Amino acid sequence: MDYKKTNAPTNTVTRDMIALSSDTGNVYETVCIIAKRANQISVEMKNDMEKKLQEFASFNDNLEEVFENREQIEISRYYEKLPKPTLIAAQEYQEGKVYYRNPAKEKEII
Repeated sequence: MDYKKTNAPTNTVTRDMIALSSDTGNVYETVCIIAKRANQISVEMKNDMEKKLQEFASFNDNLEEVFENREQIEISRYYEKLPKPTLIAAQEYQEGKVYYRNPAKEKEII
């Protein structure tokens, strides 16, 4: 997933929950789907950021000498400017890019 190229807004957007939950028929199920996707995106972003920051990490522990690493600061600022995982997940759900299924509903059909 390329969350860097997403067209999700960086600020909070008011959404029509009735229209958003028309696929599932349940507002709470829709919120649960978006929340689970947001958690997946959050873990992916965190792992990606930690991997990039690890390249610039210093492994000497000296309490007297604390210095700022410009590369680490720039990477952190970049990730701070990205849309939040909940906004990305909501945008993906709205665009129909999220696959979901409810095993309880599938059991009722059978």
